[in-house]
This record gives sequence, structure tokens and C-alpha cells, in this order.
Amino acid sequence: MGDTLEFNEIYQEVKGAWNDGRLRLSKQAVVYKNNKTGRVDNIAASDLSGCYWRRVSLGHGVRLETKSGNAYKYDGFRESDFEKMSNYFKANYQVDLTEKDLCVKGWNWGTARFGGQLLTFDINDQPAFEVPLTNVSQCTPGKNEVALEFHQNDDAEVSLMEVRFYVPPSSTDEGVDPVEAFSQQVLSKADVIQATGDAVCIFRELQCLTPRGRYDIRIYPSFLHLHGKTFDYKIPYTTVLRLFLLPHKDQRQMFFVISLDPPIKQGQTRYHFLILLFSKEEDLTLTLNMTEDDVEKRFAGKLNRNMSGSLYEMVSRVMKALVNRKITVPGNFQGHSGAQCITCSYKASSGLLYPLERGFIFVHKPPLHLRFDEVSCVNFARGTTTTRSFDFEIESKQGGQYTFSSIEREEYGKLFDFVNAKKLNIKNRGHKEGMKGGDNAYSDSDDDQHDAYLERMKQEGKIREEAANDSSDDSGDETDESFNPGEEDDDVAEEYDSKASESESSGEGGGSDDEEEERKKPAKKPKLVKEKVERKPRKKAEGKKQKDPGAPKRPLSTYMLWLNANRDKIRSEYPGISITEVSKKAGELWKNMTKENKEEWDRKAEEAKRDYERAMKVYKESGGGTSSSATPKKDKKSSSKGKGRDKKSKPSSKSSSATKSPAKATAGENESFKSKEFVSSDESSGESDQGKKSEGSDDEEIASTPPSSADSGSD
Repeated sequence: MGDTLEFNEIYQEVKGAWNDGRLRLSKQAVVYKNNKTGRVDNIAASDLSGCYWRRVSLGHGVRLETKSGNAYKYDGFRESDFEKMSNYFKANYQVDLTEKDLCVKGWNWGTARFGGQLLTFDINDQPAFEVPLTNVSQCTPGKNEVALEFHQNDDAEVSLMEVRFYVPPSSTDEGVDPVEAFSQQVLSKADVIQATGDAVCIFRELQCLTPRGRYDIRIYPSFLHLHGKTFDYKIPYTTVLRLFLLPHKDQRQMFFVISLDPPIKQGQTRYHFLILLFSKEEDLTLTLNMTEDDVEKRFAGKLNRNMSGSLYEMVSRVMKALVNRKITVPGNFQGHSGAQCITCSYKASSGLLYPLERGFIFVHKPPLHLRFDEVSCVNFARGTTTTRSFDFEIESKQGGQYTFSSIEREEYGKLFDFVNAKKLNIKNRGHKEGMKGGDNAYSDSDDDQHDAYLERMKQEGKIREEAANDSSDDSGDETDESFNPGEEDDDVAEEYDSKASESESSGEGGGSDDEEEERKKPAKKPKLVKEKVERKPRKKAEGKKQKDPGAPKRPLSTYMLWLNANRDKIRSEYPGISITEVSKKAGELWKNMTKENKEEWDRKAEEAKRDYERAMKVYKESGGGTSSSATPKKDKKSSSKGKGRDKKSKPSSKSSSATKSPAKATAGENESFKSKEFVSSDESSGESDQGKKSEGSDDEEIASTPPSSADSGSD
């Protein structure tokens, strides 16, 4: 049989709703864990007073009674489990598991019995139904009846709102009203909040984020009273599930979060969390409204009558002592900025996500707490709006999906390591052996599994680095004149100006000496155009200066050799790191290296340099790179000579054009200018030489026209 018995898919009825969980029987205690809320019922073996087996709607169930009067009911057992559980109870708890059937006659007349926290309605000594008095929210006595109202559960499809008991008048005890006695019995065990007596302490004007506003918090022995300008809330300590104390990202404020089940209500709004915001600089001196002996007797050293310190410390300390629950704080997680949280968005609202030791909590709107044991898998997804962020998706075992978006890309490595260390199933990592989202919540995870998202980021980084290296090699062989947008813009403007001057000279015909001087001044501008044309052949050299695939590659420097050998190592140590961060990290490591460690890479660099020189020598001896470098020089010399002749002949052509007929002068200049521009940009080098010779002859013809210009001038 073993030391323990475990049962899965065991259900517990909570205010009309069925919650599944796991039941474990051990020699020390009976433990039931609710899968939805995470609440744990721990019943000590020595505290058990009675155990009953009965047939219920979900098969068979067990009802456990304790010596303190509490009762726990668990359903979902099979009939075959009776013998196994009966033997275990008798052997380890010395308690018999007794079969007890419910009355199904349907009668509405019987006997009401109060036992512990239960009101049992019996018919012929058989229980017809049971009412947990902790679910009663209001008890209203009448003349001959008592009306009970119940707390509502939002998860229940059908809720019990009210039950009325008819209490007949008693003929024996005339001094006691049976209706009042029945009502007092209910109120003594019911969860009815009555503010009787003075508060233990009061905290004034605390900032509350959920529900929003400033409230006075009055601490009573059994409940918490939030008093605001508009609304009041009374929160019994039995509804408090967990307490959280979370530091804000700015390190100047603190969140104190109280998880509630059932939640507090305001109309149709449900508040499952009470979130208080404190400043670390606020201090408080607190005096409890109790005597020293009462404080020592009630809290057993957890609280003192006079206390002083930060306001958030005082509130959290008092709540911990009264609720008797531990306060959860962030664990070892530390984000990229050094904070213990991650900035993200959930449902279009920005907030902070805190990775805890046993779950995640998001504050503040809407607050959300997810335990690891209810998480089916997580997923790292690419951001939908920008590549500088990513999304973190969590899928629960109940089928819900929670997406936290707009997380900074630098947080990926930290969050991935945290999730991996907590052995959570990562969806886009692929199928994992031995990791299933079933009942085994503590199964091992394989740390060597493939991370698809991380590999995709590495592959993209390699492609970008290769493209950057190729572009840097190509840019080293180009000349400075390969691209100069300023010169091109000036070239267009000069062409426009030169044509404008020529049109003026052709339109006016003859004139005075001042007009001739004005015509001569813009005539100098084509010289600048010719200088631009002189640089045009360099653009032609771009096509010729292509990299020879047979030429040896230049050797890498000492640092680059070391970086290529250690790049993958750096990425493996820092997963998800970007390309620029790899370079920064490599620079830091290289700077901190000793000379002895660098000598090895210096030797490799020298060897690479010698190999390059030998290869280049062999390459040149075999004739590589000689033909392409010789021809451009000849072209440049011939082009410069031709342009020299143009410079000498152009002034004479311009001086003659001043006295020549306007039509001939305009036609001659335009033809010469267009031909040079056309040849320099589109023709090959061989054709450009021939074009330049023809241009020289054209210039000589234009220069030999003074007699005709003289004739036109005499006219």
C-alpha cells in the first residue's frame, strides 16, 4: 500500500461550484490542494474525529470531521476505492471509515442540528442536506421563521440565494424564544461581519489602486474595514488567500497586494485583489489599541504594542500577524535594468510583471496571479509592432491564454533563463521528452533542448554580419569620387546657367563693350563643366575596379581573429544578445585580456600577414591585376590632353561668338557641349578618345571663323 495514498481529480464543493484538486493521504496528515485557487487544506491525523463514506452526485464522497468542529467534504471517488481507503484510515489514523447514506425522501420537515461549522437538516436520523455556516452572509429572524442569505460565487452557474426555516413555538421552555435561539446559533458560526468594539489600529488615507481611491483601513480582530469617501468594504480574514510585497521598478515605491477569494464586490464589479501603493520614505509610529498582555497573548511575539518604521512595513507586519499567512516577495530574478520586474502590457494596459519563486503576478490593471502548477506551457513570440520587443504568452491548464506584450528585447535572456530554471514547458522549444503538462508538476526538464526563437535570432545575426563584412570590403576598394551628390547638383545648375547665358547672347545680337563683357563672364562657366566632365571617367572606373575573385584576401587583425574564434562562445554565454551587444562585450573582454593571452593571437596575425604577402607576390608574378590598372592611366592622360586643348580653344570660340550671327553661335556651342557630355557619360573609353578628337577638330573650325564674325560685326 505504501506510506501515502494519492487521488487525482477529486472535487470540492465551494459555494455551489465544483473545484478539482488532488488529495493525498499520509501518516501525518490529509492534504487537499485546490487546482484553481491553490488553497491547501491540511488536516492533521491527530485532529480527525470521524470519517464517513457516502454516495453523492459525483460517484462517492468522503466527509471528514475534526475535533475542532470543522467538516471537509471531497467527492469523485470510485466504489473500488472504499476498501483501500478504509484499510488505510484504520491502520494509520485509528478511525473507521463508516458508510452513511443521505435521505432522499424529499421531505421538508425534520430536525435542525448544529455541529461545529455545519447546520445539518436530518430526516429520521438521516441527513437530507447540510449548510456550511461560513457561507451565511446574513441571518434575519422573523415571527416564526429565520431567513438565511448566502455569499455568492461568481463561478457557480446556479447559486443558492436564501433558505427559510420555519421554527414552531416551543411549549416547554417559555423563557427562551426558539426563533431567537436558532438565530443566535447561526450567527455564532456564520461569516457575518459585525463591527463591534474598537479597532486594533487604523491607517489613515492610504493610496489604493484597486479599488481606486484613498481609504482609511481599520484593522479589527476578525476583518478588515476599508472606509472611503464613497464606498465601504468589509473583508473577513478568512477570504484572504495570499499576501504579496513587491518593490516598484523605480525603487522608491512598494506594492502591497492582498489576494481575495471570494472577491469584494461593488455593483457588477469584482475585485479579486486589493492593491496598496506606498512610498518608501513614509514612516509611521504605531500604537495598538490593546494592552501589553493582550498583544503578547494574541500575537505571541509577532507584534508589539508600540512599533515604528516604514509605513509599508507596519501594514504588512500587522496583516501577516492577523491573517496568519506568509508574505510572498520576489525571488532571485533580476531583469536587464537590475529591477525584479519586467515592464510590459496586458490587455492594452501597461504594468509590471513579477516572476516569483512559484508563479507570476502582474500589477496593476487588471491584476493577475498565475501559479506554476496551473501553467501548461509558455511561449516566446515576436512582437507584432516592432522587432525591438517580444511577447510572452502563458497558457493555463484550464485553457486560458495570457499574453504579456511589448517586453524589451534585452529582457529575453533573463526571462528565458528564469523559465528554463523553473522547468516550465516552453512551447516554441519543441516537444520535450519527459516534460508533459499532466499531473506530474515536478518533472525534470532537458536543458539541452533546441530553442527555435534563439536559433532564429542567431541566424539572422550571422546574415547581417556577413552582409556588413561584404559591404566593408567593397567600400575599401572604391574611390572618394565614386559618389558625390553635391557635385552632381552643381553640375545641373551650371548647365542651366550656361544655357541661360547663351540664350541671352543669341537674343541680343550686337551691342556695346559692356554687353560684350557681360557675355564673356558667363562664358567661363563651361570651364567648370569641363572640370566635371574631367572627373566623369572616374565613374567609368567603377565598373573596371571590380574585385578579382582570384586575388588573395587581406589578412585579419589580431582582434578580428580573436573575435571570430570567440563570437559563438559569447553568444552561448549570453543567449538572445544582439549583434551590437556582442561587439561591446567582446571589446570589454579583449580590453581585460593580459598581454600573455594576446601573444597567441599576435602570432596568428603575423602568420596571416606573411601568408598574404606571399600569396600577393605569386598573384602579381602570374600577371594578376596588371592589365586593369594600366589602361585607365592612359585614358586619363589622353583625356586630360584633349581637355587641355579645349580650354585653350574655347575662349577664342567665345570671343568669336560675340560678333557672330546668333543662330550659328548658339548652334556651334550647343553641339560642342552636348557632344562632350554625351560621350563622357555613355560611350566607352575607346569611343571617348575618338569623340575627343572630333571635338578638337570642331573647336578648331569654330576658332577659324573670325573673318565671318568680322563681317557680321561690320553689319
